[in-house]
Amino acid sequence: MTPIDREEAARKAAGELLKPEYAKESLVDQIYRRIMQFLGDLIDAATGGGTAGGVIASVVIVLILLGMISLIAWQLRRTARKKALAVGGLFGERSRTAAEHRQAAEGLAAQGRWTEAVQERLRAIARDLEERALVDGMPGRTAHELATEAAVSLPAFAEELAAAARSFDDVTYGDVPGTRDAYETMSTLDDRLRQARPAPLATPALAGPPRAGGVG
Repeated sequence: MTPIDREEAARKAAGELLKPEYAKESLVDQIYRRIMQFLGDLIDAATGGGTAGGVIASVVIVLILLGMISLIAWQLRRTARKKALAVGGLFGERSRTAAEHRQAAEGLAAQGRWTEAVQERLRAIARDLEERALVDGMPGRTAHELATEAAVSLPAFAEELAAAARSFDDVTYGDVPGTRDAYETMSTLDDRLRQARPAPLATPALAGPPRAGGVG
């Protein structure tokens, strides 16, 4: 049987791929097949292209493999960050200012999209507190964590902050539809918090009772 050279093999492979069953091949499968074919060609060159050709092909193969590993690792990290932000977090990937969240909330409210409006208004509250350094800028923070930390600096708002966190959780995770009343309550709280000042730090009491003065 006469051996088939590379050109003849390529023609036969091209003819094979023109068959109807390959027309339904997915894009992922096509990319995988082409990458494997390319790597196969490089391996052939490394084993039959002489010393210099083999070294160059080997280096290229290593670089391609390293690139693929880096790409996979980057995608896994990106997916992990998305999941971490999605589970109970207040914010998405893009960082907005308090004013931007507030503007978005007002736009949603104007459209009657109360659920999203409530969410954006609490995000405006959270970002405003972060910008004023009343809470830390913690990634993945939950609404409950926000209320608990903000209550330390603003104890007079502790109950309202807790109620706002419950409202956010209800519309976000509890399938409770947002309402105009819920949004207006959140908006009023936002406006009042913007005017609020943190409670002063407690000063230590003077040690010991005052001494009684003598007569004479």
